[in-house]
Amino acid sequence: MSFLMNTYARQPVAFARGEGVWLWDKAGRKYLDAVAGVAVNALGHAHPRLAQALCEQARTLIHTSNLYQIPKQEQLAERLCRLAGMDKAFICNSGAEANEAAIKLARLYGHGKGIEIPTIIVMEKSFHGRTMATLTATGNRKVQAGFEPLVKGFVRVPYNDVAAVAQIAEHNKSVVAVLVEPVQGEGGIQVPAPAYLQELRRLCDANGWLLMLDEIQTGIARTGSWFAFQQAGIVPDVMALAKGLGAGMPIGACLARGDAAETFKPGNHGSTFGGNPLACAAALETLAVVEEQDLCRHSAELGEFICSGVKAQLGGVAGVVEVRGAGLMIGIELDRPCAELVRRALEQGLLINVTADSVVRLLPPLVMNRDEATQLVEMLGKLIKEFLAG
Repeated sequence: MSFLMNTYARQPVAFARGEGVWLWDKAGRKYLDAVAGVAVNALGHAHPRLAQALCEQARTLIHTSNLYQIPKQEQLAERLCRLAGMDKAFICNSGAEANEAAIKLARLYGHGKGIEIPTIIVMEKSFHGRTMATLTATGNRKVQAGFEPLVKGFVRVPYNDVAAVAQIAEHNKSVVAVLVEPVQGEGGIQVPAPAYLQELRRLCDANGWLLMLDEIQTGIARTGSWFAFQQAGIVPDVMALAKGLGAGMPIGACLARGDAAETFKPGNHGSTFGGNPLACAAALETLAVVEEQDLCRHSAELGEFICSGVKAQLGGVAGVVEVRGAGLMIGIELDRPCAELVRRALEQGLLINVTADSVVRLLPPLVMNRDEATQLVEMLGKLIKEFLAG
């Protein structure tokens, strides 16, 4: 009997230790990790510098609360803002909290402009979290079902459809912001048209809206740059970060610039645990390693290497719809549901993920090397071909 609530359909394995891109279960069996804790373990497992930073901080100070100044939190906020071209940061514990902060910020911003019911444009097939507000913003009825009534103040349009956003601008004068993922992760690694973010930026500027980017999965070098928006040559007004930011330690951040950065005042928002010294030490060390090892460039190059290898393995194979990705955020879409592949891969010593029912999602650690990537491509190609052959 388990005393845990039945909230996860877990795989039948428990890991005892890890090193780099490898994990070992309790029986000593070795697995190649191409999930990285769902894009969290950016530096792989048991990275020596991250472990040292955590140990040193834990021996000194773990938590004091935001009743007091936290120097490491201030250092992290400055580091993130300088990397992103933003002005202010709110440090929290998770991606859902970062998006929740962005949603609250947008509503407060709208009320400040005299808008009675501030409305946020969100996208179909998006995923923003599992709190009530982020659940409502998420474009997935399976995730929302049973939790009604949902939160008001959202209007939904298809992803990668600028015309739909422009049409809302003509008819809805309560809109205050657009919330969007630069690449949809849970939605199946959906990569929009190159000019998508640029056009959204133009529409937001023309209408006085905030452009709010959910970079929880795409941020921290995952797509080949510090943040995915940098590849579009624009800057958002608000950005949510988490996942890879702490390389395994729970931490999130909501960044803002301009008027949005000045919207929150003392008492408007807060967190007991958010930005504690231990989590901030992990994030600061993660950012240092990403920069020193040029993992942005490595992510872009290795992602292209893996995509090219998978395409070579599966080219002309019936049942393969598309291989797509951005950096080390890769999706292989099949023409049928393929959740079974997760179990088959596990049996072969490979950890993968399936999302949107029919998309194999790869989110390997940023520190994966070419030999390990080659092994991933070969194992995955064989598994998918066997699966599609029936």
